[in-house]
Amino acid sequence: MAAAASASRGLRSLLLRRLAASHMPQLSFRPVSSSQELSASQAKEHDYESLKVTEAGDHILHVQINRPEKRNAMNRAFWREMVECFNKIAQDSYCRVVVLSGAGKMFTSGLDLMDMGGELFQPQGEDTARISWNLRRLVTKCQETFTALEKCPKPVIAAIHGGCIGGGVDLISACDIRYCAQDAWFQVKEVDIGLAADVGTLQRLPRIIGSQSLVNELAFTARKMMADEALSSGLVSRVFQDHEALLAAAFALATEISSKSPVAVQGTKVSLLYSRDHSVAEGLNFMASWNMTMLQTEDITKSIQAALEKKDLKSVTFSKL
Repeated sequence: MAAAASASRGLRSLLLRRLAASHMPQLSFRPVSSSQELSASQAKEHDYESLKVTEAGDHILHVQINRPEKRNAMNRAFWREMVECFNKIAQDSYCRVVVLSGAGKMFTSGLDLMDMGGELFQPQGEDTARISWNLRRLVTKCQETFTALEKCPKPVIAAIHGGCIGGGVDLISACDIRYCAQDAWFQVKEVDIGLAADVGTLQRLPRIIGSQSLVNELAFTARKMMADEALSSGLVSRVFQDHEALLAAAFALATEISSKSPVAVQGTKVSLLYSRDHSVAEGLNFMASWNMTMLQTEDITKSIQAALEKKDLKSVTFSKL
């Protein structure tokens, strides 16, 4: 046992010296045809009215907003099913990364006013206090729909094409990585229907873009932000020529992430989110407490061994998490 522990420590020490020579992997973008998308198998335990969930490769799930005839408007089923879907994914030990996209001609047109309008704008209750209480409960429930993506320890890659309107901006703000097609555009639409965005945009977008002035402009005016501006502002990290190239890139990125240790990737997401909401000192303390257990994973030894033997990390088999 002592010899094994010593060998493991030795391998880790070697890795620290050799990783300085490592470089960022080149992602290979292979176009995804419509027939390939259709051939993807339905993910087990994921049967929804507003979503389509398929297995898009080893350890990868593809979640589509699947109401193309309604421009992927967010109806009652959507708000309920997104929570159910991502809570299941969080507990799925086989899944390591998620690609989120919209079916049809656009990502989403936002809130389905025809389906949700009555509940939002004519809330039930015997008096002002009870009406307000019920309305607050509804808003909080909708907030939890997108927070479920953030709480899910698996990285979520948003692949956005066409319009991403209103609630769509709230949704992608809760994702970890955002790619878009050249035809994508983004609109914080809520002020145009007489309300302030209340399910995440105003809280998350300033941390993503980094310019409070730009966030204020978008939120006060409801103007469209096109793909190039989204890229330059940091809302998305890459822009692709069309929807096909976008999905190919998103799945290539998902494949790269899924080849890494799930202990490392999921621990990184948890720690990044904690650090975002806490001071540097608190984040460092959290990280020390986290890694005092996670540094004992066998994934480190496996990764180091692959590096020393100059093997592709994709050849390493990591246990489920």
